[in-house]
Amino acid sequence: MLSFLKKLFPSKHEKDITSISPLIDEINAKFEEFENLSDEQLRAKTDEFRERIKSETAETTEKIAELQEKLKLDVDHKDKLDIYDDIEKLEKENYEITSAVLDDLLVEAFAVVKQACKRLVGKEWEAAGNKIRWNMVPYDVQLIGGIVLHQGKISEMATGEGKTLVATLPMYLNSLAGRGVHLITVNDYLAKRDSEWMGEIFKFLGLSVGVILNDMDSNKRREMYNCDITY
Repeated sequence: MLSFLKKLFPSKHEKDITSISPLIDEINAKFEEFENLSDEQLRAKTDEFRERIKSETAETTEKIAELQEKLKLDVDHKDKLDIYDDIEKLEKENYEITSAVLDDLLVEAFAVVKQACKRLVGKEWEAAGNKIRWNMVPYDVQLIGGIVLHQGKISEMATGEGKTLVATLPMYLNSLAGRGVHLITVNDYLAKRDSEWMGEIFKFLGLSVGVILNDMDSNKRREMYNCDITY
């Protein structure tokens, strides 16, 4: 009886997976399609995605710039407050437009990251002083985890399921907006390790990667925070 009721009334988790599953099929189809691209063409997707965001937000961005120029003029206090209110509304609109474009780009962006991971297989580099040989390509459960994170939800995964790799998917996608993406770790070692371990994916796709460590001075921190991706 209980199993029958579960089928009749699926859990929230099951509903979420059902709604996400079509996206997984689309990502994998795009992944196969991108096999035909050269490394340079795959890397060029990053600029292509950025231009799509820039194009969609061009009108509101221009209006914000015009209002900011007005603030430099000799305007009275009330007019300044009105301008600030208008800028705030436009920035909110800009954010909503950007969010919608990122949602539209998700399938292609995730497929690009998966394709980059495949092309790195067999390559070696150092991460936190240890030599690693790359052998990871996101599988379906990890793609689901990445989508859930992009949606602003909590993705609970067991040890060994590849949470570090999962995070690269929404990090790449959201970095396209040009506002910087930060991943918080529990200590300096993990920040350094993950920035070097996963950083090669981002670098392959033309992004800059930084790391914040406790002993860094303000100038170095500022430099790191200005990267596309910061651990």
